[in-house]
Amino acid sequence: MIKKDNNFNTIKIKKGLNIPISGEAEKVILKSELSCAYALKPVDFFGVIPKLFVDINTRVKAGSCLFIDKNNPRVKFTSPVSGIVKEINRGEKRQILEIVIEPDKEIEYERFLIKDIEKITRDEIVDTLLNSGLWVAIRQRPFDIIANPDDKPREIFISAYDTAPLAPDYDFILSNYFNEFQSGINILKKLTDGKIHLAINGTIPVLPFYQKLINVEIHRIIGKHPVGNVGVQIHHINPINKGEVVWHVNPQHVVQIGNLFLKGIYEATKIIALTGSEVIKPVYYKIIAGASIKELIENNIKSEKVRYISGNVLTGRKIYKNGFIGFYDSQITIIPEGNYYEFMGWLSPGFKKYSFHKVFLSSILPRKKKYNFDTNMHGGERPFVMTGIYEKVFPMDILPVQLAKSILASDIDMMEKLGIYEVAPEDFALCEFICPSKINFQEIIRNGILLMLKELK
Repeated sequence: MIKKDNNFNTIKIKKGLNIPISGEAEKVILKSELSCAYALKPVDFFGVIPKLFVDINTRVKAGSCLFIDKNNPRVKFTSPVSGIVKEINRGEKRQILEIVIEPDKEIEYERFLIKDIEKITRDEIVDTLLNSGLWVAIRQRPFDIIANPDDKPREIFISAYDTAPLAPDYDFILSNYFNEFQSGINILKKLTDGKIHLAINGTIPVLPFYQKLINVEIHRIIGKHPVGNVGVQIHHINPINKGEVVWHVNPQHVVQIGNLFLKGIYEATKIIALTGSEVIKPVYYKIIAGASIKELIENNIKSEKVRYISGNVLTGRKIYKNGFIGFYDSQITIIPEGNYYEFMGWLSPGFKKYSFHKVFLSSILPRKKKYNFDTNMHGGERPFVMTGIYEKVFPMDILPVQLAKSILASDIDMMEKLGIYEVAPEDFALCEFICPSKINFQEIIRNGILLMLKELK
């Protein structure tokens, strides 16, 4: 439901689920010292085939090119810091996993174009973003891939309201970056003939920070997760039709884009939330993108048997305790490792367990209770049964089971009819969480997108 309220659109969405997980970050920002190492990870960029521009012991500056995309050589991926390339870690079939950089004590920057934002041309903006490496911060729907610099999007979306479990509060993060954020919006406005849409938390009054913004249309979003997902917001504000392209940008990347054109440097500073039940002191940290989490977790973890996740518990990627935060992530989550067998399993009373299906006695306890979730799946994959439960948490006019089955059958025409152009794997994370059959919905959707990309080549 959409209604106009004091020049802001208010969108109320009923379907969804807020997972009551413990370990939310206290609203305190600590400045992390320069990390021992930084990394850029090609695996963070869906669909990219990297071609290296550096070797071990190569000296780089912040903004120096580390690799390009073989499919689109104009798209550069650059170093967040200056220093020496110390490792190029590879996985199976020599897939490049990480390019690790040992930083200098003082960061040296590559210099890029500085020009009055009112006078700068669209082509100059695109070239500067490509050369600095910040172009990869702009992603597109359909397919949730890095935007094509040759396209002109119908509109651009920014979601400043993250509803994922223990997600960072962007109202808090952005509060001291008004000029940079506004500059970033002004730059993005020159990349499209359409609108810039900004989604914010609709459960509180509109903050003065947002009221002062120009060149942007603001939407107050009210509802449970996944209403903070940009795909859900696009679906309810102005859905994508076949042949259309829209772009979306994380609000912290908007700040970095604004900084780039104000200072002429790629300043990869960002604020992340260190969260999870296994963190002694969950707080926010000001870091440089790609930092190792080693210094953040030192003497701040309750036990050794934990899972480190770059991102949230639903869509994040597992990393190690000396691993690196992902390019698009604004949080680190640390929860207990669930590598154990449970006596009686679902037959136990479950006073301390959460269940969406209300099979445990915990469902009669006060709703505000928080739970210490671990990684245990509580069972293995079983036959895919039509139950109708997924529609309870999937707030889009799309049939999730039918779309998944059309992907498994490689039925391109049916995939198009059922909405493959509108979705990304993250939109199905809750379906995966509540699934009694333990179906990996996100992997299915990702495979469907890969199939479409191959078909469209």
